Amino acid sequence: MPLAHVRGSLPRPNQNRDRKGAASGVTLIELLLVMTIIALVTAITFPTATSALDSLRLRTASDRVVSILNLALDRADRLQQVVEIRISPDENAISARSSDLNLNRTLTIDPPIRIASAGPALANGAPDTQRRYLLYPGGAPPHVEIELQSPEGRLRRISVDPISGMLHSDLVEASQ
Repeated sequence: MPLAHVRGSLPRPNQNRDRKGAASGVTLIELLLVMTIIALVTAITFPTATSALDSLRLRTASDRVVSILNLALDRADRLQQVVEIRISPDENAISARSSDLNLNRTLTIDPPIRIASAGPALANGAPDTQRRYLLYPGGAPPHVEIELQSPEGRLRRISVDPISGMLHSDLVEASQ
């Protein structure tokens, strides 16, 4: 009897494998539950991520516009040269060109960001096609306003203060 008792307590080789196989597998319901949770989290965060990406694109485009305007203002002041700034909403581009053509830079703003308007508005109410501004050495800079727009309608206004010559980049509120 002691031998039978010992034999009965030892696990059979096939019995051990069956237990491990059942415990280590993933059921179809568990897999579907995890996939559903991932899909819900993705659906909730996707609009936020898209909005953040558009905001980043708008901010990057406005920083690039500020950079080219700052380059033009600095060139007119430091090197005492007349600089022309050309803003073309149709081409979605801004250029700065000096009188001696040593400065000839064009910034094309990548879609989906676009130039919504260039200001101040014209007295005759003509649509924004192309605007040109001249920066004279030693003179006050002209009042320049450029509005950039994202696909979701957010506006960022870049402006040159004619009194101080400082550049400002501000997010335009929806109520304006």
